[in-house]
This record gives sequence, structure tokens and C-alpha cells, in this order.
Amino acid sequence: MGTSIVEVTDLFMTLQQDYKLVNLYMTSGSQVLTDYLEAWLLFSIQEFTPVCNQSLIYTSGSVQEFTETLNQENKMILSQIMIKYWMKKNIQDLLKMDNSLQDHDFKSFSQAQNLKAKQDFYNSYKEEVSQILNEYAYRGNTWSEWFTQIFSGGI
Repeated sequence: MGTSIVEVTDLFMTLQQDYKLVNLYMTSGSQVLTDYLEAWLLFSIQEFTPVCNQSLIYTSGSVQEFTETLNQENKMILSQIMIKYWMKKNIQDLLKMDNSLQDHDFKSFSQAQNLKAKQDFYNSYKEEVSQILNEYAYRGNTWSEWFTQIFSGGI
């Protein structure tokens, strides 16, 4: 029996504070939330598969689980990549471009400033995820073969 997708989505939920997702969980339950988050998980799997040291194949349907038991690091990386796609959706959501008030002086940000701040944060997070994937891939490399110039997948 492999790792349940719920384990990855639970980690995802701890990394963000989206009241709409929490409300979806509270009103509809874990299965509906997992179904909703599946698209972001699919994007995450697609991005992580080339460097992951475990199979990321999973079954969808009544039982949603990976075919392998994922280690903690792989579950955490998948959830971090899911955050990247969640952020991308929030930036692209034109209805989310609402103004927010500052408590200390009650001034409102313009929609352009709000979008710019979200884009800057997204770009920074995207770089962070890319760095995590690069470091992960380098740790899995057999440097002794590279030293003797035996490259995997070469001619």
C-alpha cells in the first residue's frame, strides 16, 4: 500500500492560509478537498518526476494513493510545488485583485500594487522551488561517475 494523496494535501494545507480551502474542507470534507487539489498535485508531479528518486504514479478514484510509499522529503517537495501552482492561480484570478486596507492608517493599496506584490512574491517562491529541485537532483547524482566522465544517458 502506497502513500495516500491526503498526506501530501495535508502538508499543502499547512503551508498556506486560504480560508476558501479551509471552508471547502469544513463544509464538504476531506474527499472533496482532495479532489479539488488534485489538479495542483498533477502539475507538481509533472514538475517533480524528472528528478524524483521514487515513482510518482498514483491511482485516482475511490482510493487515491501513490503506488509507492513516498519518503517525507518527497511528500514535502510535492506540497511545496503545489503551493507554487496555488499561488499562480491566485495571481491569475482577476476577481482576487481586491484592495486591502492597512490597519495602521486605513490606506488602501491600488489593484496594480496588489498584483505587483503578488507577482513578486510568486517569482521569489518559484525560484525557491527551483532551487529545492536543483539541490535534490544534485544529491541524487553519482559524482564518481562524473569524475571519470561516465555520464548517464550519454552516447
